[in-house]
Amino acid sequence: MTDVFSSSSEAVLQRPVSVSFLRTDSHAGNLVQLYQIAETCHFITNNQFKKVALQFPDEFLPDAVRVSVEIEKETNAKTFILGDTSYGSCCVDEVAAEHVRADCIVHYGPSCLSPCRRLPLLYVFGKRPIDVQQCAAAFKELYPDCQSHVIILYDVTYSHAIGDLRTLLCEIYPNVVVSLLKTDHSCGAKLVQDSCVDSDHIESQDDRVIFKFGRQFSVKAGQSVDNYSMFYIGQEGLTLTNFMMTWNHCAFSSFNPETHTGRVESVKINKALMKRYYAIERAKDASVVGILVGTLGVANYLTIIEQLKDIIHKAGKKSYMFAMGKINVPKLANFLEIDIYVLVACPENSLLDSSEFYKPVVTPFEMELGCNKHREWTGEYVTDFRDLLPGGSSHVGFPEPDQSAIGEETTDVSLITGALRTCSTTSSEIINGTSESSSLVPRNQTLTVANTNTAASFLSGRSWQGLEPKLGQTPVVKAVAGRRGIAIAYEEEGVGNKDASTPLQKS
Repeated sequence: MTDVFSSSSEAVLQRPVSVSFLRTDSHAGNLVQLYQIAETCHFITNNQFKKVALQFPDEFLPDAVRVSVEIEKETNAKTFILGDTSYGSCCVDEVAAEHVRADCIVHYGPSCLSPCRRLPLLYVFGKRPIDVQQCAAAFKELYPDCQSHVIILYDVTYSHAIGDLRTLLCEIYPNVVVSLLKTDHSCGAKLVQDSCVDSDHIESQDDRVIFKFGRQFSVKAGQSVDNYSMFYIGQEGLTLTNFMMTWNHCAFSSFNPETHTGRVESVKINKALMKRYYAIERAKDASVVGILVGTLGVANYLTIIEQLKDIIHKAGKKSYMFAMGKINVPKLANFLEIDIYVLVACPENSLLDSSEFYKPVVTPFEMELGCNKHREWTGEYVTDFRDLLPGGSSHVGFPEPDQSAIGEETTDVSLITGALRTCSTTSSEIINGTSESSSLVPRNQTLTVANTNTAASFLSGRSWQGLEPKLGQTPVVKAVAGRRGIAIAYEEEGVGNKDASTPLQKS
């Protein structure tokens, strides 16, 4: 049990650390090219930035000082290195940048491309090595039919090679669509390169353009994304999982540039969706919900938090908000009163495997499914919480309470416990937006006390509820002298106890 709440210091010292290829290449003299320092300096000088925050993921930190020195040498700006980000390294840490009053942020390495709103931003993905010829050969082996409709997605660190891959494939495969990396320009974000793909091949008057997760691609008129297969370039990880959960009706295959192998993804998406549906049922059973703040940089995160508070309250549940940085098992284990947690984070970090946690952790989409009876489970899955906001592609309004149904309660059966659960969403206090209930309300002077607060209900069910004063039930006595000494041997315990009465020898 101690390993769950604390890490072994010996294990930490002996833990192996994987070093990215970028560090190896930088020692070979390719630092300027790999980190695209010339383009970065051009971005800084053109905008006359004086303070620049450089955000590196953990595996790139060995090169951070050298990159910082090169940038300061070429510009008049003062640089600050951001390490140990508050949340996921794929997200832009605007809070840390504002601590040093930075004028802009340069984000290095893999990114989820979630939009930000506070500071100007430049993405530098780096250039991971990839054999384009082998990638094209793996594609041809996976899709022997030249008329196959395929959308090519990729990890951002391989965007530098996508133009060459498109040249090799599009003459043979006329129905192949290559996605283009795009940022939300309203937040002032820029990319060092635009995937080297001509935008004329992306947009067409008749084609329907789709923009999601920082990727833009088009599907032919009269067709949907479900009619296409997906080919992903990159390693297995959160990015691929996010794509597969979102477009779960599409057949996925992938090419791993590190192992130079292509394969049909055999991940049981249906099994993963069933696991998420179980979490939705847990959300329906929950009475107390903890809202975990998993980002402070993604745009509209405060809006979705307020929306979650509102629907949880309207569903007759109690909510608490937690801002604790990177979450782990020991942190969440401190709050036994919470029945379920909902994590507000970027799309890639929202799909948290909570099998090790004592209480399940769900996404905002799953929480809405558990609270909003107008939102039904259709197999569609939403990882980007911005789609749930008003005006979003997957927004479903919460049903307005019926004035004639005040006081009525609807019930259904829990698929987990088999017990009846009450959905009290039509109380007058919810309609009026006020609550006059207290933790304890006397129901009958001669009978008992009814708990109307979820926290008080949890407290009443615990075997130990704290010290009991028992006012008026115990006799009043004068104060007497208590025990003297230390816990291992009180003075009165020394009589007749040879071990306890033996004085300690001075060394």
